[in-house]
Amino acid sequence: MKKKVVIALGHKALGTTFPDQKIAVKNSAKILADLIEEGCQLVISHSNAPQVGMIHTAMNEFGKVHEDYTQAPMSVCSAMSQGYIGYDLQNAIRAELIKRGIFNTVSTILTQVLVDPYDDAFYNPVKVIGRYLTAEEAEEEEKKGNYVIEEPGKGFRRIVAAPRPKDIIEIDAIKALVNAGQIVIACGGGGIPVLEQGSELKGASAIIEKDYAAGKLAELIDADALIILTNEEYVCIDYKSDAPKELHRISSAEAQEHIDHHEFGEAAMLPKIRASIDFVASGNDRKAIITNMEHACDAYLGKTGTVITK
Repeated sequence: MKKKVVIALGHKALGTTFPDQKIAVKNSAKILADLIEEGCQLVISHSNAPQVGMIHTAMNEFGKVHEDYTQAPMSVCSAMSQGYIGYDLQNAIRAELIKRGIFNTVSTILTQVLVDPYDDAFYNPVKVIGRYLTAEEAEEEEKKGNYVIEEPGKGFRRIVAAPRPKDIIEIDAIKALVNAGQIVIACGGGGIPVLEQGSELKGASAIIEKDYAAGKLAELIDADALIILTNEEYVCIDYKSDAPKELHRISSAEAQEHIDHHEFGEAAMLPKIRASIDFVASGNDRKAIITNMEHACDAYLGKTGTVITK
């Protein structure tokens, strides 16, 4: 019986520019196909930082020079990034599977993720987006209610909140496709953050950390494993020292102790560890794996990588 596995692809798996992405997703598709051949029922999530930044900048610059067009909200930019990343990714996976004699549908779900309007993240935005702004442009953004920060000597940047995901709006559709044996791409870039307002959903000016969204996705589909890809084969503590220590197999309690001692990078590694802890705590016999793209299949088979269990 196939094991349900959610895998969160990082920046390296996708590249940055249009040509880079075409090459990167072909290489990533080979690794994903290896996992499928090992019996994984894959649900794929992915990052989108360079892509959504490019879309946000392009749409807003276009809006400035064309009076009939408005600037694009962050939620719209997130939706656009899901579409074009999913398009390249699903076609690359399909082509790789056909080469191996595997005929399986790959579908991208445009995914909305519910966030709490009272999440503390909205009062402490941290995600930098878009190009550098002049002082005048920064002032205009602040008049609209947006947050900006100044980087000395460079200019101003807009920043948005990074709230935690509460629920996934399209989860029933995702489950239906998974249960039908399809390979699903969902919650790209952490999903499109939305707020519930009566019977309507309103896009939030935010970016959800993709690792948290992947963990929530894995929890809601009752996955057997969550694989989060990063730049290194193992998670390390004392990573800034001359002798960093690799973590191989640890419990969620041990992982929490390392968090309490501030032994992980706040921006890069900490969300991956926290998402892993939350996932393994949400059910029995679940495991989270953190490794790099090159070792994803071996890590799933227990040969390498950092494994976190309850």
